[in-house]
Amino acid sequence: MSSTTQALTSTRSPVAFLKNPLVVALVLIVLLLAFGEFLSPGFASVEQIQRLLTVAAMLGMVAAGQNLVILGGREGIDLSVGGIVSLSAIVAGNLMNGLDGGILPAIVACIVTGAVIGLFNGIGVTLLRIPPLVMTLGMLGVLQGLLVVVRQGIPSGSAAPSLSEFVVQPFVLGLPGMIWLWILIGVILALVLHRTVFGHRIYAIGSNERAAFMAGVPVRLIRISLFVLSGVFAAIAGMCLLGYSGSSFANVGEQYMLPSIIAVVLGGTPLSGGKGGYTGTMAGAVLLVILQSILTTVNIDESGRQMIFGATLLVLMLFYGRGRSLRA
Repeated sequence: MSSTTQALTSTRSPVAFLKNPLVVALVLIVLLLAFGEFLSPGFASVEQIQRLLTVAAMLGMVAAGQNLVILGGREGIDLSVGGIVSLSAIVAGNLMNGLDGGILPAIVACIVTGAVIGLFNGIGVTLLRIPPLVMTLGMLGVLQGLLVVVRQGIPSGSAAPSLSEFVVQPFVLGLPGMIWLWILIGVILALVLHRTVFGHRIYAIGSNERAAFMAGVPVRLIRISLFVLSGVFAAIAGMCLLGYSGSSFANVGEQYMLPSIIAVVLGGTPLSGGKGGYTGTMAGAVLLVILQSILTTVNIDESGRQMIFGATLLVLMLFYGRGRSLRA
């Protein structure tokens, strides 16, 4: 009997390995790079891959907070991240105004801004019992209206030279500082999620909120903290985006809302929460950026890319829904 079980396990293990979302994402990354090289020679060059990773780092930072909110369950999605990215980029640009001396105040102001917005989202979801989708969508509308009123679509502020150098210039081993920052965030989140009580409580809440509450887990406090962290990560991404582009616009962060959700789902975290991790999300972010670059190479405009991203999310949700029903 034991030998039969071992045989079945050895037979199934390669299949289970290939079904791992992280493995699938990595395989697709390699295939897309090869396809991009076929379409445009030089697409998979070292310099181009470095540029793609730099862009993926910004998406990955936004997706970091999105990942935490989704892991917490209750169909948690933060739709306000795009507005936070835009607001943070404008706040940072105006505080720096092209001067290195404004970097530290800009960092503090951006983190506080993102944390406060996330705090409002968390309070609305936990204490006022507003569904996350409705609460964060409403917050996004507030932020978009605020940005239009304050800036009226006019570029505002400029990045400090040191910030731009950190984001795009080689820092260590030929990689820009922003990529190293993203790697650091990935390591920290992996340790927090899998090696700390806080991380274990996130999974417990996402898996079964009532059971977690009965076990003494402070469900409301942790869920509020997840939205706060989501706002902080989006704010950091907004400041990095400022360093990448040099200036900011009122709607510069809108491009990250939908892809940040897709990256999380591609990385193996279901929208029901309770399982998954950030390593897969990082791979999902890289995959999406490569896909976007290929779509740009074949001259598909922004509206077409958004349609493809939306269809991708729908397909992922169809697979997710089928898997969920089979488990029920």
